[in-house]
Amino acid sequence: MMVGGVLMIIVGITISWYLTETTPIGKAGMTEEEKINLLFAERENSDYHTLSGILIGIGFLLILISFGARRKR
Repeated sequence: MMVGGVLMIIVGITISWYLTETTPIGKAGMTEEEKINLLFAERENSDYHTLSGILIGIGFLLILISFGARRKR
């Protein structure tokens, strides 16, 4: 279970880094349609960033649970 948690954290951080690097950027003189598309792209990027944060959190919880689930000698 601990390996799964570590993998989830690694994947979450990687996705988060990728989303940060590919943030949509506007330009001067955009039409209304381009502005709306930019807003949708920014919202989608923000939502994926939130999901990657949730993935990191669940991975961290799995690691904590795996430490607590070990049998004591």
